[in-house]
Amino acid sequence: METKTPDTQRNEARRRRWRWLLGLATVGLAGYAVLARESQGQPAGGKAAADPGVRAVPVLAAAAVTRDVGVYLSGLGTATALNTVTVRTRVDGQLNEVAFREGQLVHKGDLLAQIDPRPFQVQLVQAEGQKAKDEAALKDAQLDLQRYQVLVQQDSIPRQQLDAQVATVHQLEATLKTDQGQIEAAKLNLVYSRIGAPITGVVGLRLVDPGNIVHATDANGLVVITQLQPIAVVFTIPADQLPEVLPQLRAGRQLVVEAYDRDLKSKLATGSLLAIDNQIDPSTGTIRLKAVFPNQDGALFPNQFVNARLLADTLRGAVTVPAAAIQRSPQSTFVYVVKLDSTVELRNVEVQLTEGDQASIRRGVSPGEVVVVDGTDKLQPGAKVAVSITGTSNRAQGGP
Repeated sequence: METKTPDTQRNEARRRRWRWLLGLATVGLAGYAVLARESQGQPAGGKAAADPGVRAVPVLAAAAVTRDVGVYLSGLGTATALNTVTVRTRVDGQLNEVAFREGQLVHKGDLLAQIDPRPFQVQLVQAEGQKAKDEAALKDAQLDLQRYQVLVQQDSIPRQQLDAQVATVHQLEATLKTDQGQIEAAKLNLVYSRIGAPITGVVGLRLVDPGNIVHATDANGLVVITQLQPIAVVFTIPADQLPEVLPQLRAGRQLVVEAYDRDLKSKLATGSLLAIDNQIDPSTGTIRLKAVFPNQDGALFPNQFVNARLLADTLRGAVTVPAAAIQRSPQSTFVYVVKLDSTVELRNVEVQLTEGDQASIRRGVSPGEVVVVDGTDKLQPGAKVAVSITGTSNRAQGGP
């Protein structure tokens, strides 16, 4: 038997200790791996078990519908009054009365102001007196003419005297016409001393106070009246769109125009196209159009900025989907169509018109087909989806 030296015994004991420590470390690593796999949801037997099914992608969808879609031409515009009148006096005199309230709606013929009528009443009396005087002179001249005619027949006076008397009578008749003109002028001045509203509209701020002497030559006038009902909107469209409008207007068709606010969110009024300008602006390539609005509720105000939308045509029975469903790539325009097995199909489409949040499809989608509106960024052709229909709460189609 071999006798082991003390050094040999010590070396064997050291090797046994290292083998024991190495085995213990291996067991610890194996246990850590098991715990790590369990924390990730995998079984501890090596390879992960396969998922029982593919998870469906939640999406929001809407059905394609058939409806009439309006083709609108849009342009920036400004509301303008159909008529604006600066009221001025036509005679000179003292302003006795202002009969309107600033901002008041007045009707044609309503009293606005009164100028002192007494000077014109005096002129009328003077003209009537002058006419009465000339009428008496004419009557006397006519009597003399009758006597001269008898005397000429008796050859008692020369014929020349008769002719002179005839001329005198004609002169006095002309004078009476002049007197009648003076009377009518005085009466007219009396009418002018009462200043009435020439149109129906809203008066602005008063420009002259009572007690002032006003003249027909005053530049500012008394007040400005603006007609608000109806009111016009002048807007522009590109000249290239003129062929869509001009033939219809010449044919006598009434084209509808809608006025929207600055943000193009709220419709203010609905009117009709009145006229098209007679020339194109070469600097902008646009042409001006004028539309008229009843404005019964006063929603439009002169110089107000609006967005005008002219209904140029209507697409009858167009297939329409939400505009959010339309996706674009460098190669094509497409939508995701949900099939009966709750998978999606990529379908190329041709968009005919986009109006607001709706898009009309010329070809590619049929009425009733369901298209994905929201969630398209997670989709691929053939992907399974869980569909929530737009406008329907707590409803899903094709869920797992």
